[in-house]
Amino acid sequence: MSAWIDRIVREFPSELSRFWIACDPDLVLLDTHVLQALRERGFELLSFEDSIAFRAEYEDRFRSAWDQGLSAPADAVILHLASNGSDQLPWDYQRQARFVRLGLADIFQKLSYPALRDVGPENYERLFEAHQAHASQVLGDAATKDFILTHVFKMAPILIDDESAFWRELLRLHLRGEVLPASLADRIAATLKAKPSFAQLPVKRLFEDRAYALRAIQCSWRNYLTIAGASSAEMKGGTSSVEDQFAIPFDHPDIRMGIDTLFLEGALTPVQCASLPADFPSWARVGIAKDSSGQAQFVAENATNVAESLPSVDASHRDWFALARRLGELLHQYFGLPADLADAVAQDVRQAQDAADDRLQNWLRRHFADLPSLAAANGPVMLHHVPRYLTYRRGKGCARQALLLFDGLSIDQWCQLRRRLTERMSTIEIEEGACFAWLPSLTSVSRQTVFSGLKPREFASSIDTTSKEPSLWAKFWQEAGLRKNEIAYQKGIKHRDQLPAIEQLVADPAIKVAGIVVDMVDEIVHGATLGKRGIASQIENWCDTGFVEQLIELLINQGFEIHLTSDHGNVDAVGIGRLNQGVLSELRGERVRIYRSDDLAASVPENLETERFDLPGLPTDFLPVYPKGRGAFTGAGDHIVAHGGMSVEELIVPFIRISSKSLNDEK
Repeated sequence: MSAWIDRIVREFPSELSRFWIACDPDLVLLDTHVLQALRERGFELLSFEDSIAFRAEYEDRFRSAWDQGLSAPADAVILHLASNGSDQLPWDYQRQARFVRLGLADIFQKLSYPALRDVGPENYERLFEAHQAHASQVLGDAATKDFILTHVFKMAPILIDDESAFWRELLRLHLRGEVLPASLADRIAATLKAKPSFAQLPVKRLFEDRAYALRAIQCSWRNYLTIAGASSAEMKGGTSSVEDQFAIPFDHPDIRMGIDTLFLEGALTPVQCASLPADFPSWARVGIAKDSSGQAQFVAENATNVAESLPSVDASHRDWFALARRLGELLHQYFGLPADLADAVAQDVRQAQDAADDRLQNWLRRHFADLPSLAAANGPVMLHHVPRYLTYRRGKGCARQALLLFDGLSIDQWCQLRRRLTERMSTIEIEEGACFAWLPSLTSVSRQTVFSGLKPREFASSIDTTSKEPSLWAKFWQEAGLRKNEIAYQKGIKHRDQLPAIEQLVADPAIKVAGIVVDMVDEIVHGATLGKRGIASQIENWCDTGFVEQLIELLINQGFEIHLTSDHGNVDAVGIGRLNQGVLSELRGERVRIYRSDDLAASVPENLETERFDLPGLPTDFLPVYPKGRGAFTGAGDHIVAHGGMSVEELIVPFIRISSKSLNDEK
């Protein structure tokens, strides 16, 4: 156990109480390792966001069992309050519970509290270790920011003295999937602006805005290729934007390594070149679009790299998001190969998929139960965090929010959409992320979490239908302070001829939030006969209609910031045999069956390879049974595309922010 975890969990001696109230305005407890340590000691943390929902879960799952002398899912419950306002809690809770108050000012006594507030729970452990080892005296605000930059983000602004050092540190930051909080970006900008080499660089924005930084690097890469003698129609004409002015030293070894990874992950797009000079450096070919045979070799090599660099069992959810994006880019490239070349590398790709799925399932059994409680201010970790994150974005000045839910869209299929958008829409900025769907990854379960902001247990009565989505969406936003006429919801959107109705809906200036379900991908998936490769071809044809970019354009033109996500992905699966059980299973998907009791769940024939994975966020009478691996409950040997299970492709979905480039540049 680390010193950080010990410092926090010792506040909760298990023998003192079954019911605790933690006043935690700085979200100290919402660290994955702290949550895991508490769970291992018999504690379950429940966030207090709605008194009725909390009471229902606490009374049903814990208190009633304790009162009857029965075992409960956990030995003790921590009511987590993200403030010091314990007076808002019901009186009976205040009377019964043992209180703990946690705060960064008490834990980091030698650091300036205002400078700590933007650090985020995911960084507290590193900061605590540094505080114990290196904070020898009380530090002021500026010194605390330098301390955090040095020991948490591993960069010392005072040592950045040339352009190679600057771009190396920037690339390292973005390769980790991190950005600097605004206060720290301000600090590093103030330090570097005093040096002539950086006086003209938009330092603050490069460090706090990943989408902008990647756009700048992409533009500078085109300039680098031109200077290196590459010939491409894509690079003719140029632009007058400031990004083209950046002289990034791509030849520097430290920069090369970072650029290579960004191309592998799909964060940067290889450039089409008609010809290359004889002395063109071999390392730079990673950023040149390849012919089919070169692409096949690239896919095989990338598949091996993916299989050899999987997150460990103790990795964070952010490591899995990065892996899912890299695997998605690999599959996107693989499905784009001609059939004969794809067949030649199919085994390499399948080995990467299987290795990733096996590792993820081991990780899920240890960590999935903690994900619902994690903080969502820097982006949702799970789909039910999405509405709260949109509330946060509205509070940051983005008053009009549009949520585009592409039902059934996996990350590899998002990569297709992204490529088309970047080719056709130069006026938008795309910031890519990911989040976890709910298990089982079925539409009626996972999609409702997006529009309700609730865990499945909290909408148990409608868990087998999506008909309640409009009312759940409206309820969330009305409780967040909006009026009914400021909230829009529309589903069943697939084709261009439906766009005028959407435009009319969102053109109403009263509308502040719009939830839109795009059903086309899910329809393609459920009608697929040629696997995910065939789906990729059908999505390409759909994109040719212009539907996606026209939908995004009309929302941007109406002043919306767009967040695009999915309720689940999809996977190539192979039948293990049919389950002919009549009404025993209430929800019958190819990748999961749902039963209402343990006895019914145990009725699955033993000759079928299946597994259970019960989660605390599901209703107590909602018991999923999954086929192992990439199996499906269809005829033995049948090849289908399905969803519902816990593969990387099904469970980790895109979460994308799309905004107007011109508006961002004005900020």
